[in-house]
Amino acid sequence: MNQELLNKLEHLTEIYKSGYWGSNVPEDTRPKNLDPNSEENAIFYTLPTALDYQRNSNTLWKSATATFEDNETSFVFNPQEVMNKDFIEVQAALTKYSLALQKNKQTQIWIRLCQTLVNNFNGKVTDFFAYFDNDIQKVRHYMQVERKKDFPYLSGKKLCNYWLYVMYQYTNLPLINTDQIYIATDRHIIRATHKLGLITDEEVESTKVQDYVIKAWIEALKGTNYVPIDFQSALWLWSRNGFKEEL
Repeated sequence: MNQELLNKLEHLTEIYKSGYWGSNVPEDTRPKNLDPNSEENAIFYTLPTALDYQRNSNTLWKSATATFEDNETSFVFNPQEVMNKDFIEVQAALTKYSLALQKNKQTQIWIRLCQTLVNNFNGKVTDFFAYFDNDIQKVRHYMQVERKKDFPYLSGKKLCNYWLYVMYQYTNLPLINTDQIYIATDRHIIRATHKLGLITDEEVESTKVQDYVIKAWIEALKGTNYVPIDFQSALWLWSRNGFKEEL
């Protein structure tokens, strides 16, 4: 491990924890009094994640929270209720607060995920994890290899790792093998990784940049007490704020 890099990462973490950047990460926007032990919490952080594609994450979670807190639209966070409604009703609820921006496609994605949970895991995210012994590796393999089509968008390389990170960070699920949660490679993480010199100019422009970033962080932290997701939020905010801090 490069000690200079480790010093920089620890410095970024200190800045993040101090609140200097003055803003929480997008997922911190959530309904009040949401119990991290509950199924409600797990489902809240699961279904909207599948819609987090090429859009502003802050507005996504604000829309998700508004939808959750409105008695007329909150049913979309109950997979069994979603299955009992017709498409138009679900679509109307998802678009009321712009949770679904692509009203047909994203409503279909939402319904498909609910269908997967209802048909296989009693409609519960917590049961889904329990079925796989709360093992990150087993869950990811099932989603990305065995039943990829049953998890539209959520099974993608970026979103799957991002979702697993959110489950680790915002729920009290007794997850194991959390060291196998790769860093979630959105544009801010990619930029921060490049800024730190962990990927080259050529790699940052490559269609395989997500693979390069994941590999770079695994290699960089090998032999330390850290795992890549330990720095997810700090790196994200550092990039979003324009790398203004000298390291």
